[in-house]
Amino acid sequence: MNVMSVTVSIPTPLRTYTAYRSEVEVNGSTLAEVLSTLDRQCPGLRFRIITEQDTIRPHIKIFINHQQAGRLSTTLRAGDHVQIICALSGG
Repeated sequence: MNVMSVTVSIPTPLRTYTAYRSEVEVNGSTLAEVLSTLDRQCPGLRFRIITEQDTIRPHIKIFINHQQAGRLSTTLRAGDHVQIICALSGG
């Protein structure tokens, strides 16, 4: 396994898990590894993003270098930028 550092942008509603940091540097070669590492650094964050069935929650969108990622198995490279987006709802 080749471990690489990527930057993860955290949306405002989830920043309580990151001590209000808007970006976190984490290691991982897949999106799943990055989110697991992120959860070890910021406990509870992964559950807000990923379901118990290991799928991305319907109200969450994840982009890697401005391209939407649909699977946790998506491969990452050193220097990639992962952006987590929370959908807003209301009426």
